[in-house]
Amino acid sequence: MPDRKAIVRSDRTDGHVMGIFTDSYTPHPYREWLLETVANLLDDDLSISSAGLLRDGAIAWVEVSVPRTFTTLEGVQFRPSLLATTTFDGSLATTYKRTVTDVVCDNTRAIALGEKGEQIKVRHSKHSRLRLSSARDALSLVFATAEDFTADIRSLCATTVSDRQLHQFSDLWAPVTANGGEPLKGKALTLAERKRDTITGMWATDPRVAPWRGTAHGVLQAANTYEHHARPVRGATRAEHNMLRTVTGDFATTDRQARDLLNKVLA
Repeated sequence: MPDRKAIVRSDRTDGHVMGIFTDSYTPHPYREWLLETVANLLDDDLSISSAGLLRDGAIAWVEVSVPRTFTTLEGVQFRPSLLATTTFDGSLATTYKRTVTDVVCDNTRAIALGEKGEQIKVRHSKHSRLRLSSARDALSLVFATAEDFTADIRSLCATTVSDRQLHQFSDLWAPVTANGGEPLKGKALTLAERKRDTITGMWATDPRVAPWRGTAHGVLQAANTYEHHARPVRGATRAEHNMLRTVTGDFATTDRQARDLLNKVLA
């Protein structure tokens, strides 16, 4: 193909193509941009917590974390991390971003206060360069994540949410009517009702959610736990599906959407 180049896997002999790009595209090899960069970040306070490939090798990630668990006064246990990811299919820029793992349920949670400085992106261009250059930078990001998340949890747990308000949240989060106001029917109605029933059950009895029943944190924890562990998954294992949603930022988006809906109810 004129003016195009194909990116193929170097560890296979079948010529598997991960992406086709113009000459202006600059690939970011995994060894250099993930392994070597992360190795430069590691010291006594950080260790690799996970790494792997998605979409038949077209997406890769390496996650570094503080090898200890933080516990808030409200009993929420979490680990702050720095997630490094890049792709050879053009779906994402090389990205280094802050994440939080809820230890109780192994969920990834977004940080409401972390929109500024939450991630660093490096595009696949000939002028691309890495700005995250030292372990000190990485540590500051990780520990800032811990401070921001702790403050956010404190605020959420101090915000009261009644059972009635949870029902109002469910009306917005899993509506049983279409945009025009017409009632849903068939499979769409079944899925919406199942989603509502699941979050109500989690709110009442699930040990990943129920300890914070009656608070805003409980609502967002229920919605996040549903997305990780109850939402239907097709075409991949749940672990692969969840990691892909973490890498692409989909979980962060759904967290913020749930928070916006809850704020409407509380207002």
